[in-house]
Amino acid sequence: MLFHSFFSTLIGKKITLHLKNDVSIEGTLTSIDQFLNVKLEDIKVHNADKYPHLLFLKNIFVRGSVIRYVDLPFEEVDTALLQDATRREAQLLKQKSMGDPKTLAV
Repeated sequence: MLFHSFFSTLIGKKITLHLKNDVSIEGTLTSIDQFLNVKLEDIKVHNADKYPHLLFLKNIFVRGSVIRYVDLPFEEVDTALLQDATRREAQLLKQKSMGDPKTLAV
C-alpha cells in the first residue's frame, strides 16, 4: 500500500509511464488503484512514429502489470518522507514476520 499511497499524492501531476513494450506515455495522473492501474489524461506518446495508432488518444488506462517504470516530477517528490515511510513499512513487516503480538492485532 506504500506505493499506492505515494502515487495518490501525485494525482493531478504530469508523469511519464514507460511500458514493458517500449511505449512511453506522458500525461496527467487522474487516478490509481491498489493494483497500480493508472488513468492518464491529455496524453502524449513519446515514440509516436513507432505506435501511430496511439496518436489519437486523449485519455488512457494502463494496467499496472505492464508498467516498467514511472518518471516523476522531481519537485513533487518528498524523498525524506518517502524514505521514512519505507523504513516504517519494512519495520512493520519485520515485526509481523517475527510474530510480535503488538503488530499482529493491526
